[in-house]
Amino acid sequence: MALLQIAEPGQSSAPHEHRIAIGIDLGTTHSLVATVLSGKAKVLNDQQGRVLLPSIVHYSQDQSQYGDAAKAFVTQDPKNTIVSVKRFMGRSKADIKFQHPYELMGEENQMPAFVTAQGPKTPVEISAEILTQLKLRAEASLQNPINGAVITVPAYFDEAQRQATRDAAELAGLKVLRLLNEPTAAAVAYGLDQDTNLATDRNYVIYDLGGGTFDVSVLRFSQGVFEVLATGGHTALGGDDLDRLIIKWAKKQLNIELLDDHQYAQVLVAAREAKEALSEQQSVDLLVLEHSLTLDRETFEAIIKVALDKTISVSKRVLRDAKLELTDIENVVLVGGSTRSYAVQKAVREVFNQEPLCTINPDEVVAIGASITANQLIGNSQDGSLLLDVTPLSLGLETMGGLVERLISRNTAIPVARRQEFTTYQDGQTAMLIHVVQGERDLVEHCRSLGRFVLRGIPPMTAGQARIEVTFQVDADGLLSVSAKETTSGVNAQIDIKPSYGLSDQDMERLLIDGFKFAEIDKQLRHLNETKVEAKRELEALAPALQADAHLLDATQLAALQAAQAHLDVTLAGDDLQAIEHAVAALKVYTDAFAALRMNQHIDAALKGTKLDDWSNSN
Repeated sequence: MALLQIAEPGQSSAPHEHRIAIGIDLGTTHSLVATVLSGKAKVLNDQQGRVLLPSIVHYSQDQSQYGDAAKAFVTQDPKNTIVSVKRFMGRSKADIKFQHPYELMGEENQMPAFVTAQGPKTPVEISAEILTQLKLRAEASLQNPINGAVITVPAYFDEAQRQATRDAAELAGLKVLRLLNEPTAAAVAYGLDQDTNLATDRNYVIYDLGGGTFDVSVLRFSQGVFEVLATGGHTALGGDDLDRLIIKWAKKQLNIELLDDHQYAQVLVAAREAKEALSEQQSVDLLVLEHSLTLDRETFEAIIKVALDKTISVSKRVLRDAKLELTDIENVVLVGGSTRSYAVQKAVREVFNQEPLCTINPDEVVAIGASITANQLIGNSQDGSLLLDVTPLSLGLETMGGLVERLISRNTAIPVARRQEFTTYQDGQTAMLIHVVQGERDLVEHCRSLGRFVLRGIPPMTAGQARIEVTFQVDADGLLSVSAKETTSGVNAQIDIKPSYGLSDQDMERLLIDGFKFAEIDKQLRHLNETKVEAKRELEALAPALQADAHLLDATQLAALQAAQAHLDVTLAGDDLQAIEHAVAALKVYTDAFAALRMNQHIDAALKGTKLDDWSNSN
């Protein structure tokens, strides 16, 4: 007897065919891949049974080595062995201020390329090679081609860094289903493992300290929906920095000024091993250039305190953004290999006054969450929670007077689209420059410029009559596109925001802190600039009116009006808000009287030759 496959409406005609989707955690120090098999998320290993692929690529003249095979070359051939490439993704050459052994080439304001034995290699190309290894691992393990992938990124990656990651995935031959924030991926993993929690509103902190990045997010689980209330972090703070702090301490102990690249690579390995050993032991011996130093837990905690304090201050700021107190947090979820350190766990425990949650392997939790999301997006599962990510910084455009009009505020759930109408400033204006900016300040000069484009072909109209509809759209990957359309003619223009490099961690933090610090000053500056724009508009409207109807005023009236006009013009050159407002008020006395005379003239002209009977019979 033949068996028939019966599908629900809208489903595949062959529901027995399982489409293969994978989740990839593209990490700074390690990367890994996972998938969902028989309804359960599983991390895939290589032929040697290893789950973690070190994010290392070594280039010799005739071949390339990856992962564990490339590890040995970190000390043997550091210039041709690329580690922590994620720290270089989407960043300009000028942004890269941390020590590294590589020779970089390219323009200062562009993403650089590494000089290797095989020629120049960009961070995108190197990341693509790591992703290719994970793809091959998945295909070998699953014995099937891969239909799609979810790639994770730090929540604080800006548009340029996200785009660089997407480019790397596509270069590796992967169909990108979504770029997913790493803390959000962790939330997916934990949320789906704890179904009982989904019926109740609960707040969670996802504390993610990886090899090179730090992210913290506050998430609310409410009626089966994950919502990211707020997010923050550093794109250049992680376990690598803890290692560097140990090296700095060791150099000070031994009065060593400089280490060459070969020595630095050797000491870095020793520092990393000592850090990991301290999670099990009270003290360890650290070998530095044939010298042995004893490093105990107390000293280690003092050494790394500056880095941990940064993570704690970011965590507190994100809590303030979410408008929550420490007592509102149900659990703190630890993610990232660096959270294995006893010192990190101790710091989190003391700040949040609770035992952090670490029931899923912190190295694997992000990849597991990504694989669950990938399985949903490919159409294999309808189960699971709805996911809402957020924008890390506000997005807007420049208006007259160098002011920022925000269309999408920071911490807005994505994907999101916002539409707002604008108009022309001058009579007969046929084009408009759309300048897109990112940041928390009210003036354009204090924000980061993301891109510009021009809307042309606007029908010539009186100032203020044209209706320009501007739309900001952020997709599920956090990538921004902006379009502008004139509603009467239908002319339109658009831009996909794709900067050539990303924000540095210092710039990102500066934009946020400045937004709070200068809030009151910005409010005053906005008021000043808006007043100036309105005053200039009055003066521009007055000039043609005087040219046409100055004869309606006697000599005294005309002189007084022109004097007030000249006074306002002079006052606008300065920044005294009160003086400008007084000058505007003084001019208004004369312009109102002039406007009344002009109105009477037009009424007289309209009624000339009309009899009273015409009005009485008009009804």
